[in-house]
Amino acid sequence: MGMRYWTRMNKAKKKSAMPSKETIAELLTRGIEDVIVREHLEHALQSGKRLRIKHGIDPTGPNIHIGRAISLWKLKAFQDLGHTIVLIIGDFTAQIGDPSDKLAKRPFITEAQIKKNLSGYLAQIGKIIDLKKAEIAYNSKWLAKLTLLETAKLAESFSVQQILARRNFRDRLERQEDISLRELLYPLMQGYDSVAIEADVEIGGADQLFNLHAGRAIQQHYGKPQQDILTTQMLEGLDGRKMSTSWGNVVNITDPPADMYGKIMSLHDDIISKYYLLCCPHLSLAEISGLIDTMKQGNLSPRDAKMRLAKEMVSLYYGTAKAEAAEAEFARIFQKKEAPSEMPEYALPKSFGIIDLMEIGGFAESKTEAKRLVEQGAVSFDGKEVKDWRMTISEADVGASAILQVGKRRFARFRKPA
Repeated sequence: MGMRYWTRMNKAKKKSAMPSKETIAELLTRGIEDVIVREHLEHALQSGKRLRIKHGIDPTGPNIHIGRAISLWKLKAFQDLGHTIVLIIGDFTAQIGDPSDKLAKRPFITEAQIKKNLSGYLAQIGKIIDLKKAEIAYNSKWLAKLTLLETAKLAESFSVQQILARRNFRDRLERQEDISLRELLYPLMQGYDSVAIEADVEIGGADQLFNLHAGRAIQQHYGKPQQDILTTQMLEGLDGRKMSTSWGNVVNITDPPADMYGKIMSLHDDIISKYYLLCCPHLSLAEISGLIDTMKQGNLSPRDAKMRLAKEMVSLYYGTAKAEAAEAEFARIFQKKEAPSEMPEYALPKSFGIIDLMEIGGFAESKTEAKRLVEQGAVSFDGKEVKDWRMTISEADVGASAILQVGKRRFARFRKPA
């Protein structure tokens, strides 16, 4: 490969910081599932060589959640030691669709959707990584230029048996569900990224292990040194399943402080410890261990542990002042049973149904969803639970304003026109 697709930064700096053995041990163990090849990577870190650390993100949605941020925080740890972070924005691979851990065929994403999703990506990543010291590359720059012959040569690095042995593909075959040929190409594309940017190390979630190995195979195909691999542990979502945007069980790093705080308070008690370990990189392992031990001994309730966790996480992304405000807001709503200090406001119609108000406030995407929420007892208006979705109200039935509440955290105030 004779062509360069990026601009190297800080060319004069050849060495990184010389980390202690303890620093290296924590770097390679905290929140880490696998390290390949550990001895080789440990030696490289001890040597002071400045490594090129690769991480790819496909913009399949507009938001980055805290599960995906785990790898970003690990990248920051490498960056703080002086290594070069190479962020690959998968504007091309997003169209191919990563099949990792997917139970069904990924839909094809259009270029327009990808462009829309990308609009806020770097700002989100910049909450964690120092973008001024990182290299940013879009893999369409090299993948879009691959010919069919070159792709066929890349495919020689793998067998059909290897690809179909992946658990998600195997399960879909057993269920006689479609597997697109497009999906089989994904590891080739992600692996080629490692050649294009000359990666020394690649970091990704544990569900990415096959794709990260593909980088090693394709580097070998081109006669390049093989990258080392770190996979980070997977994070459960708010409902205990794997955190996934498609399941809606996520905490996004751009969630407003009050929403982020409230979501963390809804966590299952049995994953509190894991959240501390994976989502609070600013806390030391000793501090986290002390918190967990105190909770196990019964001297810290799960509720208080979650309050501390929620405050720590909001502080991490928004600062102490906003974390304290989010905590006060949570106490006002859930402990004192008061309405939020701020909420959206709308004009109150002269005559209306409760379904109409839910649609005006954006609390339901359809009348069917609105009806379901009412039937579940999740809706109240003017301080009273709504028991019938057919309920109609006239302007004369309420005062100057009334509050609509849907679920525990969604509120809107409806005011009479002046």
